[in-house]
Amino acid sequence: MVRAKSWTLKKHFEGFPKTSDLELKEVELPKLKDGDVLFESVFLSVDPYMRPYSRIYMKEGDIMIGSQVARVVESKNPTYPVGTYVVANSGWTTHFISDGKDLRLLPSWPENIPRSLALGTIGMPGLTAYFGLFEICKIRAGDTVLVTAAAGAVGSVVGQIAKIGGCKVVGCAGSDKKVAYLKQIGFDEAFNYKTVGSLEEALKKASPDGYDCYFDNVGGEFSSIVLNQMKKFGRIAVCGAISGYNDTVPQKGPYVQIPMIFKELYMEGFIVSRWNDRREEALKILLRWVVEGKIKCEEHVTEGFEKMPAAFMGLLKGENLGKAIIKV
Repeated sequence: MVRAKSWTLKKHFEGFPKTSDLELKEVELPKLKDGDVLFESVFLSVDPYMRPYSRIYMKEGDIMIGSQVARVVESKNPTYPVGTYVVANSGWTTHFISDGKDLRLLPSWPENIPRSLALGTIGMPGLTAYFGLFEICKIRAGDTVLVTAAAGAVGSVVGQIAKIGGCKVVGCAGSDKKVAYLKQIGFDEAFNYKTVGSLEEALKKASPDGYDCYFDNVGGEFSSIVLNQMKKFGRIAVCGAISGYNDTVPQKGPYVQIPMIFKELYMEGFIVSRWNDRREEALKILLRWVVEGKIKCEEHVTEGFEKMPAAFMGLLKGENLGKAIIKV
């Protein structure tokens, strides 16, 4: 019999998450029935969305939401023979049983490409960057694109895809190390928003003519300042609002900003699942770009399932460079 370890939500987060809000439990899994598959998690993902989603979609006592790359260790389902790898959304757990539905088989995977990238650049974060840029921002060659949280799992891919599309790219990040990384992977301009004297002046210096597109991962006051730097008919893709995820008192606003009117800006929020019908097509493109070296992938890997809460809290503090991954 297999015993599965799982991190559960003991108490809904109030303010910044605490280790005591989570509880590690262990259960014995039942024997497989016909059609069932037993999976062992190999890589697990921690992502910013887990913070607001836990409040909306979870009850106390539930297994923490999240995705993993998992390997089949026992099967009574011919579609998933032993040794097969899948991407699943089974939460923070070491083992789980599935009837095979709502799983994504990993395609033929190049030997030199880590399977963990199926949780990052060749997975949900990469798809978020891809569709946010092409469907919401509608980038065109010659555009100037601004990206916040630019050294994270989504932002770093946004910048590189925009470069592939012939754009000038400006990135904002929270440390000098991250700024150096952004320049290394091809961003035209990058700055540390925590150390600039004036965010408005830093944005003007990076692109005196303003911005055609803004890929917003942070929200809050930062994004209000960016609105004044947008060009006429600028496009804004609202992907995340991590600046406010841990607030106990809501930030003032949001307000309808004057630049939205006089610059005739287009702003749209989105969730990547909107384009699930085109997911496989986009994943093939992202995989090709990675294989060709057009997109470079950085991973922040934490070893050990027991360290998932620490990795999650580190992510919310901005400690990761690239995609945050837990290797079981």
